[in-house]
Amino acid sequence: MKQLVIFGMTLMLIVCMGTGIASAKDYEVKKKAGEYDVAVSIDRNPPVVGDNNVNIDIRDAAGKSVTDAKIMVAYGMSAMPGMPAMDYKTEAELKGSGYRAKMNLSMSGPWNIVVKISRSGKTTSMKFTVDAK
Repeated sequence: MKQLVIFGMTLMLIVCMGTGIASAKDYEVKKKAGEYDVAVSIDRNPPVVGDNNVNIDIRDAAGKSVTDAKIMVAYGMSAMPGMPAMDYKTEAELKGSGYRAKMNLSMSGPWNIVVKISRSGKTTSMKFTVDAK
């Protein structure tokens, strides 16, 4: 009987650990922005009220990492009854072969995100929406 209880507890621990690993997956969006392939990941899935770390990987048509661009992340929430629109911006910094930024989402609900890529005198962008919890 004691071995059966130990086996059951071990099995529960393995299942709980597996569930924790699966839920730790980043929120990720991949889209084309002009001539670039852009992958944006947020360290929380779903994104949460408060700080969320954003990683941005930009690749050119040859698949090479773009490291000489200026990246701006604009994020906001549309106006609602009794509440004005919210609009924020943060500049992403180059870290290795990708860019990093931090978004502070001030409330739960749908947030519109625009990643603006400025390089060689041209600006292009990708847009997506997240639902913060």
